[in-house]
Amino acid sequence: MKRKILVADDEKNIRLGLQLALEDEGYSVLVAADGNEAWEIISKEHVNLLITDLKMPGMDGQELLKRVSAAYPTMPVVILTGHGTIEAAVEAMQSGAADFLTKPLNLDRLFLLIRRAFSNLDLYEQNEQLKRELAELKRQSGYDKIIGKSEKMVHLMDTVKQIADANASVLITGESGVGKELVADALHHLSERSKGPFIKVSCASFAETLLEDELFGHEKGAFSGAIAARKGRFELADGGTLFLDEIGELSQMTQVKLLRVLQERQFERLGGEATITVDVRLIAATNKDLKKEVEAGRFREDLYYRLNVIHLEVPPLRERKEDIPLLMAHFLESFNERNKRKVEGFSPRARSAMLAYDWPGNIRELGNCVESAVVLASKKLIDLEDLPNNIRSASREERIVIPVGTSLEQAEKALIIATIASLGGNKSKAAETLGLARKTLYRKLEEYEIGQE
Repeated sequence: MKRKILVADDEKNIRLGLQLALEDEGYSVLVAADGNEAWEIISKEHVNLLITDLKMPGMDGQELLKRVSAAYPTMPVVILTGHGTIEAAVEAMQSGAADFLTKPLNLDRLFLLIRRAFSNLDLYEQNEQLKRELAELKRQSGYDKIIGKSEKMVHLMDTVKQIADANASVLITGESGVGKELVADALHHLSERSKGPFIKVSCASFAETLLEDELFGHEKGAFSGAIAARKGRFELADGGTLFLDEIGELSQMTQVKLLRVLQERQFERLGGEATITVDVRLIAATNKDLKKEVEAGRFREDLYYRLNVIHLEVPPLRERKEDIPLLMAHFLESFNERNKRKVEGFSPRARSAMLAYDWPGNIRELGNCVESAVVLASKKLIDLEDLPNNIRSASREERIVIPVGTSLEQAEKALIIATIASLGGNKSKAAETLGLARKTLYRKLEEYEIGQE
């Protein structure tokens, strides 16, 4: 569908001249002789962009801009002004105009401003669409911490919902940073156990003896310094869920004790004789290949099968890149709120680089990247310069090498060919990228005999 532009100017020659020029560029154009007529058209028609003179009889361009900015805040407005009213044009920019041009008009400059305004509008609409998708995704999922619409993530969340109420042990595998703890949290909160506690333990954070105490607790006098009895995580998780992260780090001795709990749901505290029975669902996670750990003799085979009653694998971010824009929107919203910022979105260059990057640190790395960019961003949009060096270098922007001594015509021809090729042959996009009017680009294509070979 053609973009619709409204031209408001009391000079008939300018109105009609702009109408013809813009229609040649492929736009649908409406015209108005003053602000009142323009406002009436805007109220009835779906206008995408307004070009208005500042000085007009009746309602002038400044008043028209105020009305448009209040009623249609996303509509770009380009102000036309004579040399003597540049100060008023600057004031109009401060009131929300996208840009201004002085008369007599430079059409190439006007076309560039229009393309830039529509590009910004497209970006805004993409960001708003992502926000709507994100809100709908959270509403439908019943759990708003896991973000994804890719086939792998939809399948994972469907499985989580299916098994949430089962008491069987679950083993969650996946690379570091993919969100294994979030999957465990979802299993708990979507289950009937959600009224009970969700207790988390990182097995790699404790030495062997300390981990045993952490899991099973101790009686008074069990060891030096045990001045009072203490419940372990299994007791604290009674009636709920216990999540053991980095389960592959367990010592052989702790593996034996954990196996007994899984088999009998019973254990004794350190230094105690009384047997304690608990009702706990166990969820374990690891970034290791436990089968290989079993083969190497570092992990008990019987414990592996007890843990792996249900297996969930969380895919790495590089295998679900279609989820990255949604995750970017989610983190942007979250970190804006946390850091009291008002960053509106990502520039096309930043978005392109983030989609090109493989994210070896997965969601954790993406979240850190967005938070850093939100804090560092000096403009409304996060740009390429706000991203870490390793992500900037992943941007797949094509560069062409032009040898010293190449004529200006040869260099321009090479640039045009490379730009069109990088955009899949889209000449309109190429004109926009090169900052040329479409007619100018087509003239150069003919002049350099590009596409005629």
